[in-house]
Amino acid sequence: MVYEKESRERLIGCAKKEFLEKGFAKASLRSISSAAGLTTGAVYFFFKDKDGLFGAVVGPALERITTVITEHYQAENDEDFTSYSHMEGDHDDIAERLIPALYEDYDAVLILLEKAAGSKFEGVVDRMITLTEQFYERIAEKYAAVCPGKRVNGYMLHWFCHVQINAFTHLITHVSDQETALRVIKPVLDMLIDGWMKYILEDDI
Repeated sequence: MVYEKESRERLIGCAKKEFLEKGFAKASLRSISSAAGLTTGAVYFFFKDKDGLFGAVVGPALERITTVITEHYQAENDEDFTSYSHMEGDHDDIAERLIPALYEDYDAVLILLEKAAGSKFEGVVDRMITLTEQFYERIAEKYAAVCPGKRVNGYMLHWFCHVQINAFTHLITHVSDQETALRVIKPVLDMLIDGWMKYILEDDI
C-alpha cells in the first residue's frame, strides 16, 4: 500500500514536469513513467488513461479555485439587498481567498491555463466565466429589483464576467510571486466592481 502511494505520487510529480514542458497533447506517458522508474502499465493502473493522469495533476488546484469562487458568489447571492450601494467599499476578501488558492500549486494552475489543449480540461476558463455569469445574473436581478426603472444590461454583465476571470488568468501567466499578485490584483478588482456597479443596470425603456 505504501509502495503504491509512493508510485502514484512519483507519477504525478513526473507528469507535472512533462505537462509543464510539453503540454497535454505532446506529453509522453512513456517518458513520464520512465522518469518515475515505472512502466506505462502503472499509469493505466492508477489513472486509467492520460486524461486521468492530467486530472490528478491539475484537479486538486481546480477544486480549490472552484470552491473559493462558488462560496464567494453564493455568499453574495444570499445577501438581502436593500440598495444599489451594497457592494461599495473595498473588495479585498475575494482576492485574499482566491490568490492563495491559485498560487498554492502555481505550476498546476499554469498547466491548467496554458497546457490543457486536447484534454478534458480544455476550455476551463470558459467554464469559469459561465459559472461567474450564472451567479452574477442572480445578483444583478436583485439589484434591478431595488432600482425602480432599471433592468439588467445583459451584454455588460457578460463582458464584465469575461474581464474579471481574464484578470486572474493574466495575473497567473505574468506574475509568479503570490505576494506581488495579491498586491496588484486588489486595485484591478476595485476598478472592475466599480464599473460593474455603474454599468450593469440600464434604463428600462
